[in-house]
Amino acid sequence: MFENLSERLERSLKILKGEGKITEVNVAETLKDVRKALLDADVNYKVAKTFTDTVKEKALGQNVLTAVRPGQLMVKIVHDELALLMGGQTVDINIQGAPAIILMAGLQGSGKTTFSAKLANLLKTKRGKKPLLAACDVYRPAAIDQLKVLGDQISVPVYTEDGNKNPVVIAQNAIKEARIKGCDVVIIDTAGRLAVDEMMMAEIEAIKKAVNPGEILFVVDAMTGQDAVNTAREFNERLDFTGVILTKLDGDTRGGAALSIRSVVNKPIKFVGTGEKMDAFDQFHPERMADRILGMGDIVSFVERAQEQFDEEEAKRLQKKMAKNKFDFNDFLGQIAQIKKMGNLKDLVGMIPGLGKMTKDLDIDNNAFKGFESMIYSMTPQERANPDLLNKSQSRKDRIARGSGNTTAEVNRMLKQFDSARKMMHSVANNKIPGMMNMLRK
Repeated sequence: MFENLSERLERSLKILKGEGKITEVNVAETLKDVRKALLDADVNYKVAKTFTDTVKEKALGQNVLTAVRPGQLMVKIVHDELALLMGGQTVDINIQGAPAIILMAGLQGSGKTTFSAKLANLLKTKRGKKPLLAACDVYRPAAIDQLKVLGDQISVPVYTEDGNKNPVVIAQNAIKEARIKGCDVVIIDTAGRLAVDEMMMAEIEAIKKAVNPGEILFVVDAMTGQDAVNTAREFNERLDFTGVILTKLDGDTRGGAALSIRSVVNKPIKFVGTGEKMDAFDQFHPERMADRILGMGDIVSFVERAQEQFDEEEAKRLQKKMAKNKFDFNDFLGQIAQIKKMGNLKDLVGMIPGLGKMTKDLDIDNNAFKGFESMIYSMTPQERANPDLLNKSQSRKDRIARGSGNTTAEVNRMLKQFDSARKMMHSVANNKIPGMMNMLRK
């Protein structure tokens, strides 16, 4: 997401990089390109125009400090305005109440059911809550079955009523059930439609009136572009929802919905979905998203994801093994598993400042470690625990190659990479890096 917009904005802002000062002429030329970039990204025309007018006003009203170049100042102004355009600050979900009631709304296919389960998983694992999922899509049996499957995956109860076609009654009974079972959050998954229609809107309004939710979340598919914004406006007029969820931001979307929707409906984007897995969604941070759009990465989110997978005891154990140069293939498999839990590899690379631009044309396969894993799984337990055994035996390498569907040359390459990584880890664990750097300087 945002790759094309990032590239276009970068080209636009280069116009000012060689200039000695900001003038109305060079700012107008820059912002003409910026507006085109925003429109090509499917940003609402009025939003794009207001945005560039505001940037122009702020740019012309500032004196460029001697330590700051015009191009740098313009990047900062554009960054700050992008963050404001998307809400300015992070808005958390409201989980007040006994129980807290969260009503999900949106069109069919927007990802409501999947997100309901993701949200339940987040509240359970990271907020210490005991959620209950309520299946109130009485028109699509698959939705109820899907919610049950997802509920089982995350060990969260799902309230259903076979044969009952009244979603208002089901929602009310789900809240009663939550109080009986001691659940402190009820997430109500409602029916979607292929288009906004009166019957559906009247139905969800009735649910809202009956259960009085503290949070109404409008779930929208980011890949629908400006249609997402128009639909959000219609839903907001009827429901006065409290927040927006953008799903499928990992898809081939131009990003216009994310940039427009906050301005059009004046409601905060609270979460963004980045994949199908239960942990593949993030709280929405306007500042961080502005960083990523302008190619600055998002190192804060990267560190947060890493910390979520960090195991202090495991880290201490590995530190000791690396110091003794005893890091083995079992440890390597554990490290691969931790990296994979952090999310999509290309998305992770894009969070690291500078790397996103370098890898934008590369096809970073999310199964990049599969070859290494297949080779390691083809080893005996003894070989995994003692990597040096493989360096002394051609027959072992040949057997691993056959078992993993690779060539012996690929096995040799993997062993060489592993050996280099192990030596580097050994040096780091023993604080030998400064000495190595001094050797390189001589």
